[in-house]
Amino acid sequence: MSNHQKRLSAPNSWPIERKEETFTVKAGAGPHGESGVPLLIVLRDVLGYVDSRKEARYALDHGSVLVNGKAVSDEARPVGMFDILAFAEREEYYRVFPGEGGRLSLTPIDEEAASSRLGKVAGKTQVAGGDFQYTLHDGTTLVSDDGSYAGGDSLVVDNETKEVVAHFPYEEGALVTAVTGGHAGEIGTIEEITVTAGSGTNAVAVAQDDSEADSASDGDGEAVEPGFETIEEYVVVIDENFTDGGDDE
Repeated sequence: MSNHQKRLSAPNSWPIERKEETFTVKAGAGPHGESGVPLLIVLRDVLGYVDSRKEARYALDHGSVLVNGKAVSDEARPVGMFDILAFAEREEYYRVFPGEGGRLSLTPIDEEAASSRLGKVAGKTQVAGGDFQYTLHDGTTLVSDDGSYAGGDSLVVDNETKEVVAHFPYEEGALVTAVTGGHAGEIGTIEEITVTAGSGTNAVAVAQDDSEADSASDGDGEAVEPGFETIEEYVVVIDENFTDGGDDE
């Protein structure tokens, strides 16, 4: 199987130039599915810490690059939405966050915030013994005796203990960010959740203030309230301090 991925056919979330070269590195097996970005692309194309795959392998062999608190040795290991990247020797910490157009970008955070990461609950089942198993947006699972978390909620998980340290319910009034679609990277508050009957997806109306969106006007030049509509699969509940590098709790 080829270790290369054509740039033009790479997922839109990959932060790469499409026309500079024909190929780029292919993501290995791991979390985030097809949207996961190989760590090499982050190190080389985004941060500029290495110039080649060989340099990336050398850096990773020294255990100085951590993803969600764990040292990574595979340069093809996929990273994705809300992962925490730590470079201990540089004392640099980043959270993977949605940027304009759905491209993944890195938000600098402090060391304390880097000790945990956020996950959107994508599935929930009860297991033997009465505990609950939760599947997060990146495919990882955790087991808890707390059955109050629901699909669409966000959980902040400690990277070391794997315990839930914060819970943000998916509900009207919650602060969210769009992670894909035409409004990827935008932040606002859920104004209304419209439940669609049958197998259709639910719609979400998100309100924004002037600090979250540019002013808008209708076709007659009248000002309209800023905000957007999307589907609930495209939004994730976040904390008010989530984008400024502070603690998630």
